[in-house]
Amino acid sequence: METTENTTNELIIRIEEKYAKMSKGQRRLADYICQNYDKAVFLTAAKLGEIVGVSESTVVRFATQLGYKGYPGFQKALEELVRTKLNSIQRMEVTYGRITQSEILQTVLQSDIEKIKLTLNSIDHRAFDLAIDTILEAEKIYVIGIRSCAPLASFLSFYLNLVCENVTAVTTNSSSEIFEQLIRIGSNDVIIGISFPRYSMRTLKALEFASNRKAKVITLTDSVHSPMNLYSSCNLIARSDMASIVDSLVAPLSVINALIVALCMKKQTEVITTLETLEKIWDEYQVYSGDELNPLNQSLSVKKEEEISREKEGNTDE
Repeated sequence: METTENTTNELIIRIEEKYAKMSKGQRRLADYICQNYDKAVFLTAAKLGEIVGVSESTVVRFATQLGYKGYPGFQKALEELVRTKLNSIQRMEVTYGRITQSEILQTVLQSDIEKIKLTLNSIDHRAFDLAIDTILEAEKIYVIGIRSCAPLASFLSFYLNLVCENVTAVTTNSSSEIFEQLIRIGSNDVIIGISFPRYSMRTLKALEFASNRKAKVITLTDSVHSPMNLYSSCNLIARSDMASIVDSLVAPLSVINALIVALCMKKQTEVITTLETLEKIWDEYQVYSGDELNPLNQSLSVKKEEEISREKEGNTDE
């Protein structure tokens, strides 16, 4: 049996462990799945059996023999493999083959809603509470997210800075820069790593470095099988749908929102003091005077300008 790519996915491991004891029909199934998992993920048990040349019942028994709860459990494992292995072009082709142009808006928004529901139903509340306590107890807080996860890391860092002291958003222009920024991380600190398929090796190395320095590690990722969890003591799992060129990170952002709100509730007095100070600074330095659009103030400003203009014209006539 040969696979199309090297992988440590749980499904492939199970197939490899049981391959020697499989029947001829089951071996054909195993070979097809390992070489065509991107196609098999969208097949029913009957259709998969038809393609491989075995009965539907053989497909179901195959799934059960691998330790899954029937074919639906097996399909979920296939989806996990696809999410971690398909490249952007393949994901786009899969998406375009499933929905039409007129269905895009409804399909995407409905998918995002489902991801939030699934995250809400499955997230570990004890891990969430542990993350809050770990952040509050840390001397320094580091946040890292690369590529499509960079906006999530930036958003989290921005609001953490209003709640906590010593927050560092780790910039990631190069691998060397990451370690330069983490050089002083220690056992009293925490790093929050955000990564979703395709997982970032730079983020993983940063978490490994922090773990080796005895720092606490919190991860926000898509699965308990994510490599990001190798070094973490606190795993926050948010569901994401990667069967597209666009990474759907709505559910992870919702978890980040919840983290920020929970931290604010724990530090209400400090947050209020910080915001009051900021409001005074913003007023003093007119931070938002040219950026914020206030319809009422704008109309008053226009009227004043018109009155001044008319007065000037009147003085000129005299």
